[in-house]
Amino acid sequence: MILHLQITGYLLMILAIVHIVFPRYFNWKEELKDVSLINRQMMYIHTLFIGLVVFMMGALCVSSADDLLYTPLGNKICLGLCAFWSTRFVIQFIGYSSRLWKGKRFETSMHIIFSILWGYISWVFLMGCWRMYA
Repeated sequence: MILHLQITGYLLMILAIVHIVFPRYFNWKEELKDVSLINRQMMYIHTLFIGLVVFMMGALCVSSADDLLYTPLGNKICLGLCAFWSTRFVIQFIGYSSRLWKGKRFETSMHIIFSILWGYISWVFLMGCWRMYA
């Protein structure tokens, strides 16, 4: 299980770094030009902080997998992260319209890949908190 936590950690750190390209990839300069300054800045700043928190989750998994698995506090942290990523998994299906990806090869591939990723991360943290109830 330690290996799965470390793999998850590296995946989360990569995901966090990918947040850097979001503004350019999603053409926020053009797409957000008609929204208020506060909303535009909130998109940039919230994306920065989401990326930072995801990176720190990953770093925790890489550096402290033993503690996450074998201490009561670590098990509780895993429970919280399981709830977080399981919610993200559900949002993948109910939060985004299928019109965004259906019939589009790249977008459908990304939808499938990220669904698998959210499911895997949720499973890893579920297994990490399992000791709390064993």
